[in-house]
Amino acid sequence: MFLSVVGPGIITANADNDVGGVLTYSQAGAQFGYSLLWLLIPVTLALVVTQEMCARMGVVTGKGLADLIRENFGVKVTFWVLLLFVICDLGNTATEFAGIASVAPIFGGFVGIANAGLCKTVLVIACAMLVFFVVTRANRDVVERIFFVLCTVYLSYVVSAVIVHPDWKDVAHQMIFPHFASSKAYVLMIIAIIGTTISPWMQFYIQAAIVEKGVRESQYGASRIDVISGALVTDVIAFFIVVACAATIFMHNLSLPAAHQIQVNDVSDVAVALQPLAGRFAALLFAIGLLNAALFTASILPLSTAYYVCEAFGFERGIDRRLGDAKVFYGLYLSFIVIGAGVVIIPNAPLLGIIFYSQVLNGVLLPVVLVLMLLLINNKRLMGTWTNGLAFNVIAWTTVVIVSVLTAISTAQLVFPQIGS
Repeated sequence: MFLSVVGPGIITANADNDVGGVLTYSQAGAQFGYSLLWLLIPVTLALVVTQEMCARMGVVTGKGLADLIRENFGVKVTFWVLLLFVICDLGNTATEFAGIASVAPIFGGFVGIANAGLCKTVLVIACAMLVFFVVTRANRDVVERIFFVLCTVYLSYVVSAVIVHPDWKDVAHQMIFPHFASSKAYVLMIIAIIGTTISPWMQFYIQAAIVEKGVRESQYGASRIDVISGALVTDVIAFFIVVACAATIFMHNLSLPAAHQIQVNDVSDVAVALQPLAGRFAALLFAIGLLNAALFTASILPLSTAYYVCEAFGFERGIDRRLGDAKVFYGLYLSFIVIGAGVVIIPNAPLLGIIFYSQVLNGVLLPVVLVLMLLLINNKRLMGTWTNGLAFNVIAWTTVVIVSVLTAISTAQLVFPQIGS
């Protein structure tokens, strides 16, 4: 039974370790060392709760999240909510292709191609074409198997972290006994980590995937294991990314003046910085993991957007549908890939800004989707006896409050620079 329903939880959670996630976790380690590792504990708990709620709603109602929002809150609310998420997902999709562009010169150097601009353009276009044709031409089972293979490549981050020989006692101490700060950068990084770990698009995708897979209530126990396992694995990978950058870049910068410190201004900067600090093999592994993350999420994120837009407005959807039967679905999917890749190959595109602030926007929008989810899952007319228990409601509402408060603090710091400086 487990093998028949496994997939949506593990795939969705692993896709969350995308380029934006890798950059965010890398910057957290490079800038703050191990001091933000504590955040992964409550964030993992919140991720398990949010993903499980969506999976449960999909199983019980047989409908996607966008479909339920439209039915219960009306077309107007659905339109404005989805408009915000579509804008956010455009930035997120561009983020994935920005990651591909960033690592292109690294792989070009390994094969002897010196022209960085050419490497970037060729690799981005090739990956965009690969993503579209693999997902739209293969059937759902084949696509799911491909996604599973991509999940295993994330282990390269674990190997990279072990190779750099971190001080594991210091890692454990700072994770259990954290040191908090109130600076703008620290607060903004917390929001970005929450936003990249519990991305709003993930909730729409996992529920749509559960519905399309046809998981029934009698199979839900196995599906729940899939969801929880995926959430745990994805944050274990995040832990090793932070550790790898903290043990190398952060420790290296401690003894240097600001002018000579290594700056993580791009995802490829991490792989480049690791080479002299940890060796060519560690750098290559990190770059491979990054390219894998970009390809993986560039496949899934636009798919999620196409699913929830078509769900909300009643269009045919699903990768098992023929192109002629789901023109809007495939048109949206293609449009996101073309726009995301096109923005990145524009000369002097602000790749770092696109990557980092798309994760911050994820954090800002997260309370909106969580509130709607909580109202839906506690509706007895919809869920019957499958509504939330007290513990799940407490964790989910606490996440809403904390993210909202942090967002308000961050906004105040931007408007009034003297706060938290």
